[in-house]
Order: sequence, then structure tokens, then C-alpha cells
Amino acid sequence: MIKSAKNKFSTYSSSAAYIFLAPALSAIFVFFFIPVIAAFIISFTDFDIYALGDFSTVRWVGFSNYFKLFDDPLFWQALQNTFYFVIVTGPVSIAVSLTAALLLNSKLVKFKAIFRASYFMPVVTTLVAVAIVWRFIYHPKFGIMNYLLSLISISPIDWLGDPLWAMPAIMLMSVWKNFGYNMIIFIAGLQNIPEDLYEAADIEGASAWNQFRFITLPMLAPTTVFVSIITMIGYFQLFAEPYIMTQGGPLNKTLSIVQYMYQEGFRWWNMGYSAAIAFVLFFIIFVGTLIQFKLQKSDNT
Repeated sequence: MIKSAKNKFSTYSSSAAYIFLAPALSAIFVFFFIPVIAAFIISFTDFDIYALGDFSTVRWVGFSNYFKLFDDPLFWQALQNTFYFVIVTGPVSIAVSLTAALLLNSKLVKFKAIFRASYFMPVVTTLVAVAIVWRFIYHPKFGIMNYLLSLISISPIDWLGDPLWAMPAIMLMSVWKNFGYNMIIFIAGLQNIPEDLYEAADIEGASAWNQFRFITLPMLAPTTVFVSIITMIGYFQLFAEPYIMTQGGPLNKTLSIVQYMYQEGFRWWNMGYSAAIAFVLFFIIFVGTLIQFKLQKSDNT
């Protein structure tokens, strides 16, 4: 009798859970899964601007769009630029975030709330406005960046017009814009580390560096993995910064894979080819995420 009552209660609970989840799941299905499936199908077609008016003009081309990517030098240039941005900017952003979190979590800093709000403010500021302001900062004649360089007798640099400096300029702006979000996550992770560990390390005579190396870093490992993954995913989707600041130039040195996908899809209306680029990017991000999880598991063992 009691077992049957428990089974009925469990059934009712499951039904109630599905009822409450139904609106959210329906929205996710309609606005996420259906578009993704549609885009995946489109990637195997020559869907273009003419197909918007007459679907009968769409032709099935199989893997032609994907094979075309391997012979597209602009795709490889965009992919190289994106990997350059992710590989350099990702670790720098994480290191800056962790450093800021350690400083704001220490007992030496006063007015922590003010500093946290100040560092987090760029994250919630509109990216378009930030990019426009940084364009003025990088101005070759009137920008503050070249003014600071002139104080130490360095010649002005055309930050956004020089193929050598355009991507590093965007990297610097991106680190400043995004490090506050990861900083907040690291602070939360630091506050979850028991103080007893540090007190025991002090009693044993461990230096600050050894405490950081053998206590802080291992205890922050799950947080670091999470921050690394979301940073990698976000930086692989680089778009607004080069689109606003350089339009992918000069000489396509700041053209990102997402910006190239946008150009193919919404400037030249090669929607099938653009969808193929999108799924190649999805595959790259998926593999990168798996690698990070694998590295984390190997560190734990």
C-alpha cells in the first residue's frame, strides 16, 4: 500500500515537473532546435537570395559547401586569425581575471565593492559603444595610446591600420572588456576555499607562492575549467570588435570566422555556404571543449 502510494506520488511529481517545464522546453525547441536543424539542412544546399522568394530554386549539393571550404583561402585566413585571437587572448584574459580576483579577495585591499563594480562595468557596457571609444583611443594622431608612447619617445603607431598591430589592438580591448566577468567567477571560487587550509599552511611555514601553487590553484581547478570553456567559446565567436573597428582589415588580418560567415550569408547571400561555416565552427568549439575536459580529468588523476 505504501509502495503504491509512493509510486503514484512519484508519477504525479514527474507529470507536474514536465508541465512546468513545458513552456521553457517548447520555447527552446521552437527558437533553438528547429533553427539549428534547418541551418544544418541548408548547409547541404545552395540556398541563396533567390531561394527566399522561391524555394523551388534550392538545389541539394551534398558536401560541396564543406569541400569548398578547404579550397577557400579567405576561410583559412579567417580561421587562422580566430585561432590567433583565441590562443593569445584567452590565457591572457584568464590570467588578468585571476590576478584581479586574488587582489580583490585579499585583506589588503579596501573598498572592494567599488573596485569590483568598476572592473565589472565594461562587461555590462554595450560592445558597440566600447569599440567606438577604443577607436578614438587608437587614433594614430589624436589617440591617448600614441600620446602615452610619445612620452617614452616611441613613434606613433597606426594601431588599426597596420596589419601587424590591428589584431593585438583588438586583443587588448577584448581583454579589458571581458576580464571582469571571469574575475567575479574566480572571486566566488576563492571564497569557497576553506580558510583552515591557509591557516595550516601558515603554521607549517609555507610561503605565499607555495600556498597559491598547492592550495589556491588545485582548489580553483573546477572554476578554472569552467572559465576556460566559456572564454574559449566566447572568443571563438569574435565578431563585433573587428566588424566595428576594422571591418576585418587591414588585408583581412582581423577577419574572424564569424565575421566571414556573416559576410557570406548576409552580404553575398550564400546562405548554404555560410551555414557550412557555422557548423565547422561548432565542430571546432565542440572538440576544444572535449579537449579541455580531457585535460582536466588527466590532471585530477
